[in-house]
Amino acid sequence: MKSLRFYFDPISPYAALAFARLPEALQGLSYSVDYVPVLFAAMLKAGGQKGPAEIPAKRAWTYRQIAWAAHRLQIPLQLPAAHPFNPLPLLRLAWACAPTGQTPSRWVVERVFNHVWQGGADAADAVRLAALTQDLAPAQAPEGEPVKQALREATEAAIAQGVFGVPTIAVDDKLFWGLDALDMLAAYLRDDPWFVSAAWEAAAATPVGVQRKT
Repeated sequence: MKSLRFYFDPISPYAALAFARLPEALQGLSYSVDYVPVLFAAMLKAGGQKGPAEIPAKRAWTYRQIAWAAHRLQIPLQLPAAHPFNPLPLLRLAWACAPTGQTPSRWVVERVFNHVWQGGADAADAVRLAALTQDLAPAQAPEGEPVKQALREATEAAIAQGVFGVPTIAVDDKLFWGLDALDMLAAYLRDDPWFVSAAWEAAAATPVGVQRKT
């Protein structure tokens, strides 16, 4: 059995779709999953990147492409009332629901994603957040220092591992980024020989031809 780590931030619609599709994509395979909440904004900062929603043309395309992907995959998904939003309360709530030394359950993560991506409501609305917190009944205080530290440490560890975006699934020494990487992940778990051939390393070793001046 392979152990997977699913890095996510509920701000990402691609993470929401990948979470929903994961059981189908990996059907028939033996694996376990740790769902790890991380702060996507910290990854963007570490990599010197802008998020898709910060680039106007890319923002419009992202929302249209996500709506199409949800339609094609037959996954219920509606954009929240406003996006992006501050995901910290939801990230901390997810960690607050995790048993000590463990990650949140799939049920908790599903409730967090549904809060954002179903119904078209305001994901950051204080009343809705309070209702979700009451429903999930976290064992720890979401605003407590242990929970904040768990989120910081998870995010820092992910960045150190090479995670630059969400969703990313880590297994063995490999990272699979994005909704469209699920089929690639499934092939790896089925022992596709491509992953132990020279092709995996050779692709990443392509020389840089030119660098853009900043």
